[in-house]
Amino acid sequence: MKMSELLQQAVEQKLLRALDTQFAMMIASDEQPAVMLAAALVSHDAGEGHVCIPVSRLKPEFCFAGRQPDFAEQLFAMVDTKANWHEVLLASDAVSEHEGATPLKLIGERLYLNRMWQNEQSVARFFGEENCAIPLDETQIIRVLNQLFEPTADIDWQKVAAAVALTRRISVISGGPGTGKTTTVAKLLAALVQLSDAKPLRIQLAAPTGKAAARLTESLGSALRRLPLDDVQKASLPSDACTLHRLLGAQPNSQRLRYHAGNPLHLDVLVVDEASMVDLPMMAKLIHALPTHARIIFLGDRDQLASVEAGAVLGDICHYVTHGYSPVRAAELSRLTGYSLSTGEGTEASVLRDGLCLLQKSYRFDSQSGIGQLAYAVNASDVKQAKAVFAKGFGDITKQPLRETEDYAFMIADAVDGYRPYLELMRNHAEPAAIIDAFGRYQLLCALRDGPFGVSGLNNRIELALIQKRLIERPNQAASRWYNGRPIMISRNDSSLGLFNGDIGIALDTGEGLRVWFPMPDGTIKSVQPSRLPGHETAYAMTVHKSQGSEFDHAALVLPNQYTAVVTRELVYTAITRARSRLSLYADDRVLEKAIVTKTERRSGLMESFS
Repeated sequence: MKMSELLQQAVEQKLLRALDTQFAMMIASDEQPAVMLAAALVSHDAGEGHVCIPVSRLKPEFCFAGRQPDFAEQLFAMVDTKANWHEVLLASDAVSEHEGATPLKLIGERLYLNRMWQNEQSVARFFGEENCAIPLDETQIIRVLNQLFEPTADIDWQKVAAAVALTRRISVISGGPGTGKTTTVAKLLAALVQLSDAKPLRIQLAAPTGKAAARLTESLGSALRRLPLDDVQKASLPSDACTLHRLLGAQPNSQRLRYHAGNPLHLDVLVVDEASMVDLPMMAKLIHALPTHARIIFLGDRDQLASVEAGAVLGDICHYVTHGYSPVRAAELSRLTGYSLSTGEGTEASVLRDGLCLLQKSYRFDSQSGIGQLAYAVNASDVKQAKAVFAKGFGDITKQPLRETEDYAFMIADAVDGYRPYLELMRNHAEPAAIIDAFGRYQLLCALRDGPFGVSGLNNRIELALIQKRLIERPNQAASRWYNGRPIMISRNDSSLGLFNGDIGIALDTGEGLRVWFPMPDGTIKSVQPSRLPGHETAYAMTVHKSQGSEFDHAALVLPNQYTAVVTRELVYTAITRARSRLSLYADDRVLEKAIVTKTERRSGLMESFS
């Protein structure tokens, strides 16, 4: 049997995508089975979120996450296992090392798709080499920082972060929930305005999703209003945020962007929130579209889930956030802030390190917060501590088993109660804005897409339960899924409608027929006819990935009753930190404990590029 035929079988068994096999057969013929197999696997891994595949993983035991080991052995049986992978790959015209424009790149011990290699190089150069110091009057900076930040005995890392961003073109501010990232950037923008010598600054706010952009608009606007600025200064501050797709000028049904290296963005300062959600290709596009003089400030939680697409850019960058500053940089920041900052050891990634800051104090969660203590325990992969948190009986967290049929029914009943308030508002003909706000206070989160513990199964069961409780009504047309009160999430960008992947809307009949109402980043509400919507799905349940950039008064997490590889420490941590004041967890103890000790793996060479 030929390698191409075996790869087609892999598609039929859902071990590979058709795209992976088509790419492999374009790269190599059946006379080059090793190259064809390597091409299929590197394409498959890119689809799984990895930027590259180490040559050491080109073995049957690493194939398909351990699924179908016999079939993996059969694939590799067609490859000369004694051959040197480097020699075999570089003998192909489709593979090259640093030089050459080929579909595949073999860089040291890592095999890349060419576009992934190019993106990684762009990001590595940007953060590791191009982060120039910005000359400013230190006396002025000290004066402005002291006006905006109250003196404290311990190091105020928000003040340090502001000093970092004021003096570097590129800065990254990371911190967990409640550490004050928004407050920090509000004071930072106020400082930039005050230091601009009355020269107007073009400041833009952006986030990966519409929900994250709306949240940034609301939280930053509130923080800015509390700052001591005059009317002229306030007028120069941004009033709303947009999605990265809108910022870059995404075109309908096209990969082309309006803004790029040849037509850069018209701005002086860019703030990007929820940076953990920015994948490697998007980060590269953003970098290319920046004017050379512009500052960029990234905000995010390094411990959250990485982006859905390839790469874990924020996580790789923030690997160095605790390595300390260079001696010159530590001395400069100490002068600016009045705090004694320690120097890191060595010169590894010094340019990158000097643009980073980690916010270390949570103002939202204290010793009385079960949510905060559980998030800390999970983030530390400490199963014993997580058990202790549940045993303390905190009022803001609950954990229910999920083994028996009755447990599942109990969880569905809880979800019905969680969504009841917005549906009662709808039945009482409340305004769309009030209904949308009420819906956003509770959200059921899950790890999977399919099955009874995934998005599809949970949405179906919740809909049926809501119908039984007469909280929603079945649509009159059997083929229609639309009904009054149906929540939906956009799954495909449509820039012409101003709707993007992750945006949530609710179908409401306000007297002029059924329309879907969406909250926009600027705080307004818009409605769209259902027939005009791009791809979408019901949103009583959503994946934890899709919830990033959102917060809910009450978040509920459902884990599958059998462990699966996508259930990791980062997924559980991200779900926990979506909850503002209450968390419900439905999980089998064994699944939860396995998740807490399993770290998400995203293979790339970015971290090593900085060293």
